[in-house]
Amino acid sequence: PIVERLVNSMMYHGRNNGKKLLAMKIVEHAFEIIHLLTDQNPLQVLVDAIIKAGPREDSTRIGSAGTVRRQSVDVSPLRRVNQAIYLMTVVTREASFRNIKTIAEC
Repeated sequence: PIVERLVNSMMYHGRNNGKKLLAMKIVEHAFEIIHLLTDQNPLQVLVDAIIKAGPREDSTRIGSAGTVRRQSVDVSPLRRVNQAIYLMTVVTREASFRNIKTIAEC
């Protein structure tokens, strides 16, 4: 299911909406590159990257009577995974935009 969520998060920004086969090919190609470069299991590399990329702590707005201050809070495990996948896909999309490298190589 974690790879499926990665594929689904690749399908953002208007021109890529609903193109699941394209997103699946991108992820498959990226896994192939990871396997060739590192000789490791690409799924394990993905899981390790998600563990390392997820934020442990976040800030929320605590406000009463018009005054707002930021309060530090812990992040739930599900939100950590969601945000890690989101950040990874956003960075790869930005890295491949106006670049010779394909999105799978980034």
